[in-house]
Amino acid sequence: MIKINLLSEGKRAVRKAKPASSLLEGKDIGQYLILVGLLIGALASGWFWWTLKQRIADQQEEISIAQAEVEALGAVIKEVEEYKAKKAELERKIGIINDLKANQKGPVRIMDYVSKALPELLWMDRMTMNATTIALEGRAFNTNAVAALIENLDRVPEFEEPTLRDATEQGGIYRFVIDFNYKFEAPKPEKAAGDETKPGVPAASPATSG
Repeated sequence: MIKINLLSEGKRAVRKAKPASSLLEGKDIGQYLILVGLLIGALASGWFWWTLKQRIADQQEEISIAQAEVEALGAVIKEVEEYKAKKAELERKIGIINDLKANQKGPVRIMDYVSKALPELLWMDRMTMNATTIALEGRAFNTNAVAALIENLDRVPEFEEPTLRDATEQGGIYRFVIDFNYKFEAPKPEKAAGDETKPGVPAASPATSG
């Protein structure tokens, strides 16, 4: 007759199951903590590296944008400098033209006055002019023409009394040299519109009510 010892079988099963349930109890928990720490450290390092890389990428993008803005501003600044240079050159040329016009007003007026003062039977050979003095050299068929020229020049308000420096007769032709001082008065200011007050007549005072 076969006898089965259930008690011994149960103990044997308990012995087999016990090592499985007490697996962790038999190991050093410190090793697992080290593994977990290493894993967490690796994850933290990876996150930090990724974050740092992302920041570097963002900064590089900002730097690229800033460089593009600097280049754009550099082009604008260059255009502004070129505009300033062209403006200065244009103003310089305009100043030169205005100076030439101002300087030409005197000679043009003088030539006009002298040409109108020339009588018949007389012609000009040379006119020399400096800041304040004019010298005329010419020829005439008689002394009356020279006298008429002096009289005509004396009538010009800007000319002072002419002086006959030389009058030499050569072959029936009289060579003469006349000089005189001149000055141009500053232009008078224009009257304001509606100002019709005559010189020497005081303006009427406003009426006062009694």
